[in-house]
Amino acid sequence: MKNLGTVISFTIKEMLRRKSFIISTIIILVLIVIGFNIPNIMKLFANEETASGGEKLLIVDSENVFERTLESLNSMDLGYDVEVTNENLTIDTIKERINNDEIAEALLIEKVAENQYTVKYIVKNMAMMSGVPDNLINTLNSIYTNLQISKLGLTEEQIQSLTPNFEYSIEQAEEQEVNGNLGVMMILSLVLFYAIYFCAYQVSSSITTEKTSKIMETLVTSTTPKTIVMGKTIGIGIVGLVQICLIVLTALVSAKVFLEPGLLESVLDMTQMTPYLAIITIIYFILGYFAYALLYALTGSTVAKPEDIQSANTPVALLAVIGFYLAYFTMMNPTSSLNVFASMFPISSPFCMPFRIMMGIASTTDVIISIAILVVTILIIAKVAIKIYTNAILNYGTKMTFSDMVKIFKDKNN
Repeated sequence: MKNLGTVISFTIKEMLRRKSFIISTIIILVLIVIGFNIPNIMKLFANEETASGGEKLLIVDSENVFERTLESLNSMDLGYDVEVTNENLTIDTIKERINNDEIAEALLIEKVAENQYTVKYIVKNMAMMSGVPDNLINTLNSIYTNLQISKLGLTEEQIQSLTPNFEYSIEQAEEQEVNGNLGVMMILSLVLFYAIYFCAYQVSSSITTEKTSKIMETLVTSTTPKTIVMGKTIGIGIVGLVQICLIVLTALVSAKVFLEPGLLESVLDMTQMTPYLAIITIIYFILGYFAYALLYALTGSTVAKPEDIQSANTPVALLAVIGFYLAYFTMMNPTSSLNVFASMFPISSPFCMPFRIMMGIASTTDVIISIAILVVTILIIAKVAIKIYTNAILNYGTKMTFSDMVKIFKDKNN
């Protein structure tokens, strides 16, 4: 146990001294703070735009189609400083005013026939335009409709009867009720994948670096290969967990300090985030990390040179990506058999089961079975990784092949 603690302590100190770890953590924390300040930055630009009167929109209604009702647009929150004119301006004149920066945009309303009109939307360039803004289309349609209704002399009751008052609700055909916000689950799934994958990846890098720098010789003479593997895996896991906690804490503090009260809740429904879910998520993070970290320990021990580590880790990386996407895309249909399978399959269950719990469709039995399968998988991977690592630890020559690993594992003398 003392040797295990020594390896864990050594690994933690080594990780915390790495410039790449320090710089990446700082960059992530800075990006989180900036991200939560985006609404304030947008508000600042919006205030500047409002102070200067906003973008100037010219509306040319030379046929008086709207019968001088467009002046009401300035009282609406359209984001424009609207100028309405009934002058018979040509399109060339309008374009000249735009190019001279007198106005930003223009709407040219022309009558083609009875109850038939064309509206030309004129801008400086169409590089970032996909069409006429919907808010302008809907507003003009609404104003024109109200204008025509007022001409019909309808009573208040008749006008109200033109607008349907439907109450909409949603029902599902399946008996199993599904709760939770899909957006929240997808974001948290990405965070969980990042936490497990990138923390586990460090194990392979650490083992390969020490092996090629001959530090491993010193470690082997003072402790067992099993202690080294478990110590490095636990040590890097502790650092990764602390990093994730720091990121989550920074996000929570930033949300509290920089966002308006209730803004986050209005965008993301966090009502499903319970202490039970938090505990289960941490358990799956730890188990998922151990599964992938031990796989990376296995690949790291077979590498003879640091430059070979990328190719050696490719199979594990593909396995992690498959597991993540299996969980991620089956969230779209959480009651499907494929999603149930993803919550049990050990390469995808760390990314899937916490969110089945969040949706309220995972029973306690499902969780226990999923965790049991994951634990058994970890024990199997650990046994294989430690055995391969024990035989490959002082191999400074060529990279160990898959057939070599099979021979080592089958050899009862090893």
